Amino acid sequence: MYKLVLVFFCLLLGNTTFSQEKLKPKLSKEFPKALDSKLRGLDSISDRPSKKVVKNDKANIKDYKIITRESDTIQLDTTLSIYKEYKFNYLRKDNFELLAFSNIGQTYTTLSQNFKSNAFLPSFGSQAKHFNYMEVDDIHYYHVPTPLTELMYKTAFEQGQVLDALFTVNTSKQFNFSIAYKGLRSLGKYEHILSSTGNFRFTSSYSTKNNRYVARAHIVMQDIFNEENGGISDADLINFESGEKEFLDRGIFDPLFQNAESTLKGKRFHLDHSYVLREQDSLNSNKIVVGNIVSFEDKYYHFTQDSSVSFFGDTFMSSNISDKVTLESFYAELNVQYSNRTLGDFKINAGYNDYNYGYNSLVTLNNQTITNRLLRTVTSFGGHYKNSIGAFDVKGDFGLNLDGDLKGNFLTAEAAYTFSDDIDINASINSNSKAPDFNFQLFQSDYLSYNWQNNFRNQQTKQLAFRLKSKKFGTLQIDYNTLDNYLYFAKDINDAVKPNQFDETVNYIRAKLSNEVSYRNFALNNTILYQNVMAGDAVYNVPEIVTRHSLYYTNEFFKKALFLQTGVTFSYFSSYYMNRYDPLLAEFYVQNNTKLGDFPRIDFFINAKIRQTRIFLKAEHLNSSFTGYKYYSAPNYPYRDFIVRFGIVWNFFL
Repeated sequence: MYKLVLVFFCLLLGNTTFSQEKLKPKLSKEFPKALDSKLRGLDSISDRPSKKVVKNDKANIKDYKIITRESDTIQLDTTLSIYKEYKFNYLRKDNFELLAFSNIGQTYTTLSQNFKSNAFLPSFGSQAKHFNYMEVDDIHYYHVPTPLTELMYKTAFEQGQVLDALFTVNTSKQFNFSIAYKGLRSLGKYEHILSSTGNFRFTSSYSTKNNRYVARAHIVMQDIFNEENGGISDADLINFESGEKEFLDRGIFDPLFQNAESTLKGKRFHLDHSYVLREQDSLNSNKIVVGNIVSFEDKYYHFTQDSSVSFFGDTFMSSNISDKVTLESFYAELNVQYSNRTLGDFKINAGYNDYNYGYNSLVTLNNQTITNRLLRTVTSFGGHYKNSIGAFDVKGDFGLNLDGDLKGNFLTAEAAYTFSDDIDINASINSNSKAPDFNFQLFQSDYLSYNWQNNFRNQQTKQLAFRLKSKKFGTLQIDYNTLDNYLYFAKDINDAVKPNQFDETVNYIRAKLSNEVSYRNFALNNTILYQNVMAGDAVYNVPEIVTRHSLYYTNEFFKKALFLQTGVTFSYFSSYYMNRYDPLLAEFYVQNNTKLGDFPRIDFFINAKIRQTRIFLKAEHLNSSFTGYKYYSAPNYPYRDFIVRFGIVWNFFL
């Protein structure tokens, strides 16, 4: 089926001619020449005269636009700020609430979780492999007056690097396409821990000259590969924590096994297009738009092992372990949007989902037969509302499954009010009911204990959230969550990892404060998170305190040709019962025996910006040798040692 979809996309995106003007973008006159310490580096495109390229007033930095799935427009930003420092990593997003494993491209321990969700259908599972898996909402579209290229490079851990390259161009004012690829290969410091990943993206967007018809489409193909070793043995933990010179060479540690590999692969074809039936004008305040979404995704997770190990228990066979599960999903939606200048925007949609999850064989265990396929069809209905009345904004979303095999629903309501140019508040409520992920319902393996078929109840979450944002004092976010029928993995009395459902309610509260204070060229950026599990801490564990503080200095040198940013970042989270990682499931499971955490991480960084080039140099975890070696990303998985890494982000405007 996906081949037919691919042919359709090729026909849709073909037959275009290259006609874009070669214009050199210039800095908008609205940008101030003198910037305060918080905004320095905002001169995204240099306004210096050039003898080689003649500027054209038709091209402006504000014309380089990034468009999200929800049609929100983001201006291209080539600035250098502390927030760019936070996002310069493998995921290219702020990972304040994540703790990386020792090698880049591995999974992450989640230190905090936002349970707000508008999903009412189950996920594939293998969540530990999905941190770098790009979903539909992660794909962006572009509109640029001249061809744009962005290159991101960063060194990795032993014999490798990560490179993210993007090229986008408008062949005309109506048609844009982009092609991008993020690739990684990193050997790692420990034995049998290599990572190799690839994310290919192709996007296109088209609109008629009167903007009545708009179409956006993308093709994404992803491959996430890891060698798995189970971490170091309990006996070696003492040697790791000793800090003795002979054990600083992490390659001497023998992991629990050295013959396992895991792979997550996926491809997706997505089309979202709409047509304006009735346009607003000076005489008509009503607008009617009809739209259609078609999306097909095919993915699989594959765990292989040359020979069985006792770590996972007994097996059907002692060699050539091969556990492969696939998911094919098709989604089609028809939506209608009505907009009125006074009443606001209304949108309703009807969707159809077709899922095919499972394996190629049946399993008979203990005189019980475990099926090999879950075939689901679901019809859904949803809606959206948004309106602005002066300084007051409201919006809401809802969705529910009308029939089919998978019950689910969600409701989100949000209100925001702007008190002044400095202060605005936001309050929201979210309720969600979703069927368990597919790997909770059905799982098969060559290991005996990793075979099950369950009929769990829907997990239900409710969240009440509040946000106060002030340019002067920072941002305060508070949310209170209740989790009913909470789903989790844990070991049973036979020491086997199994899916479970909590019969009681988990109560979870978070409070997060972010602010920055500055004096002349110095600034202190702070983020502090407090969280407490008031009920249900036997099945849901998080650290009580997570904090990050960056003290840094910024200035301009060489007649403002060089913008420099340098400082230190201190990160910390309190000790707690950290979840263990299961590489066969690619999931984390609950444990209540070992507390980990309570170790500081200090990074020293020097970043620079020259024209559209940003250079990053960081000494990571430089305190590792003098604050103790008891640092872990998960039980038996040590955190990263001290290392110096280099990277660059470079934009080209042709």
